[in-house]
Amino acid sequence: MQVMACLVLAARATALPRSALLSAAHGVGTRAALPLRALAPLRAFPPQICRLSTVAMAAETTATRDDIRNIAIVAHVDHGKTTLVDAMLTSAQAIQGTINKDDRMMDSNDQERERGITILAKNAAIKYKDIKVNIVDTPGHADFGGEVERVLNMVDGVLLLVDAAEGPKPQTRFVLKKALAMGHRVLVVVNKIDKPAARPEYVIDKTFDLFVELGATDEQTDFPIVYTSAINRVAGDEPDDIKDNMGPLLDKILELPKPQCDVDGPLQLQISNIGSDNFIGRLGIGRIKSGKVAKGLPVGICAGPGQPVRTVKISELFCFDALGRRPIDEARAGEIVVFSGIQDFNIGDTLVDPNNPQPLEPISVEKPTMSIAIGVNKSPFAGKSGKLLTSRNIKDRLAKELQTNVALQVKETSDSDTIQVFGRGLLHLTVLIETMRREGFEVMIGCPQVLEQTINGQRHEPFELVDVELPEEYSGSVIDMLGMRKGQMLEMGSVSPEGIVSLQYEVPSRAMAGVKSRLMSATRGLAVMTTTFAGYRPYAGDFDKREKGNLLSTEKGTVTSHGLMKAQDRGSLFSAPGDEVYENQIVGIHQRPGDLKVNICRQKQLTNMRSAGKDDNTNVTPAVELTLEDAVEYIEEGEFVEVTPAAIRMGKPGK
Repeated sequence: MQVMACLVLAARATALPRSALLSAAHGVGTRAALPLRALAPLRAFPPQICRLSTVAMAAETTATRDDIRNIAIVAHVDHGKTTLVDAMLTSAQAIQGTINKDDRMMDSNDQERERGITILAKNAAIKYKDIKVNIVDTPGHADFGGEVERVLNMVDGVLLLVDAAEGPKPQTRFVLKKALAMGHRVLVVVNKIDKPAARPEYVIDKTFDLFVELGATDEQTDFPIVYTSAINRVAGDEPDDIKDNMGPLLDKILELPKPQCDVDGPLQLQISNIGSDNFIGRLGIGRIKSGKVAKGLPVGICAGPGQPVRTVKISELFCFDALGRRPIDEARAGEIVVFSGIQDFNIGDTLVDPNNPQPLEPISVEKPTMSIAIGVNKSPFAGKSGKLLTSRNIKDRLAKELQTNVALQVKETSDSDTIQVFGRGLLHLTVLIETMRREGFEVMIGCPQVLEQTINGQRHEPFELVDVELPEEYSGSVIDMLGMRKGQMLEMGSVSPEGIVSLQYEVPSRAMAGVKSRLMSATRGLAVMTTTFAGYRPYAGDFDKREKGNLLSTEKGTVTSHGLMKAQDRGSLFSAPGDEVYENQIVGIHQRPGDLKVNICRQKQLTNMRSAGKDDNTNVTPAVELTLEDAVEYIEEGEFVEVTPAAIRMGKPGK
């Protein structure tokens, strides 16, 4: 009703027939035929109507490039984005040789390969039927969602990847909402069609429902579909008509919108991402909206409309070619380029014509939701395995990270040896710390803190949207666990024929620490949990984070089997025979509330009597292995995690 009322008012303001405005609103007819002067008053109307003037003006003042397509691949984590890019590179013969099915060439980072997720947005390019296709592979995890928001500004079409068995997931919703709001046309790719449990019709129905729920236009809901098995390098237009190559997918990509650009207009290149090169320094990545850019020529750089313009010079210019970069002398509007030679710039800045500067509106960079203290390692074992130990080393490394990791923030503290680091979530922060650990740093980590906000005078905190799929028999314990952590149930699905039930909760971010490990224990490893940042909600109240205490080492020394055998009756242990421990190190979880000191370095008294029992080694329960994320989630206020290249330990400061 609101849209129709706006159309009536718009018709009066512009003296245009309502039918013409309505057709243009739904993408029907020739938008360019609407007079520009008549459309000017529409800027005061809601987005549905304002869109008419913007699109119509663009239609009259810009052209399209037939030789380029700019696309982003977005999906939920582990639905096969990176594997799909590998398949496209292979099919288009963009690289020499073959890519093995498990290579995931776009996941070049060690942690990306180990975790099986994409952390950083990356670019590639292929040539198919003499048309260049710029591809952006984006992260699927919510902590790196800021990467997705920015790269969508560089593209004209989106490949939405959904699993043929699972269908749309929380991160699918997050990314799709961003793409639809920008007006992008979406090509739905149903991947993993070779799964025995594939149900393509169900997945398409769910995807359509999601489009409607997110307010997609009629044009957007009429999305094209391709069915693929990226790992097998095959695709088809129907689930039962799969070809032996990726041709059907590549053909559908060429049908996505062509880049609209004004080659003869003043230069507009908005920086959407930042990279670095050990030889040529800081790199800017962005799409040329208008005009041309050339190597060695002066350009202006501006933070936004009304901001001062600085004159700078681009020393090197590149375009993307397969998995790498190729140097070029000039690029025209519509192309995605990489440039160097400008050191002082930020995400959202615009390169402009110094004689006719027309900067674009800046891109909003996502705000942090969590912070963590990183300090100098002061444990008794400090300096034993690392080579970068001082606060100056840590500050220099974080300053370098800030150049490319724009979602990160760093602040000094009253303690000169400690720095407060702010990020989008625990995974965002621990990926950085793990990278530093592998580089030879030794650091001490404090308990993570969520960042609260005051909205309308009321205390608010960040919440997570938690989706859990698990066998019905374990649902009671999970519901109880999330309820105790101030979680609110939003939806509980019906039981599937396989006995699986889905739960959806909103849970305070501070309550999510340790939930994953407890969930796996409660469901015997059969649950699948995904989380997405849900926004800020009123403060949910206090709750007990940990029900059990710690087992603390009484002395510094080497762990023995005899000591472990005596201590394991008190709880679960993190240490194994031969490990080095120090006083007040957390070596296990006490089976009762409150901390308990244990001597796991105890030596067995030697006598001349032969023991009739078994050796101590045979009675020792294997230690619980902790990852960095596990350790950071486990600790509470007043505890720390010691991170070194050789070990990850937890402890309490000595009194």
